Amino acid sequence: MSDIELQHRMVWADDLRFHIVEAGEGPTIVLVAGFPQSSYAWRRLMPLLAGRFHVIAVDLPGQGDSDKPVDGYDTLTTGKRLRSLLKVLGEDWYLLVGHDIGAWVGYAYAHQFAADLRGVVLLDGNIPGVTLRPTITLGPDNWRNWHFLFNPIPDLPEALLQGRERILIEWFFSRKTANWRTTFSKADIDEYERVYQTPGGLRGMLGYYRAVLEDIEQNTPLMQKKIDVPVLALGGEVGSAPDLYDRMQPLGRNVRGGVIAGSGHYIPEEEPEALAREISDFANSLKA
Repeated sequence: MSDIELQHRMVWADDLRFHIVEAGEGPTIVLVAGFPQSSYAWRRLMPLLAGRFHVIAVDLPGQGDSDKPVDGYDTLTTGKRLRSLLKVLGEDWYLLVGHDIGAWVGYAYAHQFAADLRGVVLLDGNIPGVTLRPTITLGPDNWRNWHFLFNPIPDLPEALLQGRERILIEWFFSRKTANWRTTFSKADIDEYERVYQTPGGLRGMLGYYRAVLEDIEQNTPLMQKKIDVPVLALGGEVGSAPDLYDRMQPLGRNVRGGVIAGSGHYIPEEEPEALAREISDFANSLKA
């Protein structure tokens, strides 16, 4: 699949300019990344899927090379913005795959816009108000969740992180990847550093965490209704949410999933072949 070319373009929707990456033909799969990443996170997975599917990787507002609005980072607003983009692209029936913050968006999206979805895939994300514990207990695992307390603080993260974005990125990759040296090259980290150093890059990244309490409030009533569309929930064996499938089972009418063996948090880059098989099998089982 190495000969498959990834096409980049900018698209206007909902008064925002989105950066998307496309490849392949067939049923559409939409890919949404998380923190501290961008659509670049899907570079290894897309060629594996593009032989049978039309794959679209999206930089959410605030991510990558998409616009960086000053507000609207809660998952309901983000879902509406994402749907506006997909309508402009002429997409009205697709499989949505979300990793990390992308999984936060995917959960709300499955409630908001079920009629547009063949199904939803949630990857190693702790979803605010759903699977994310509302408190952080002091102990040896504090390092896993410290950013939920730090990122929402007004102004201070920008002051400390500006010009030091690479330190943050490398810290998360080194701590949350099963084998980070074989997963991320210098060029990979250069690309993530580039997009976080663009004007508004830090604001966009931090905005999703500054909206977590709003997400929890929005997700509380959603929890009262099971997701109608089929769900595939996958955690990394040594990731942030290895129990995601177990925790999602009561929340949907048709929930499948499990654990990607040998993977940390960054499944699309650590184990793209295993993930491609899971997504392909799931997509092939859904209504056309």
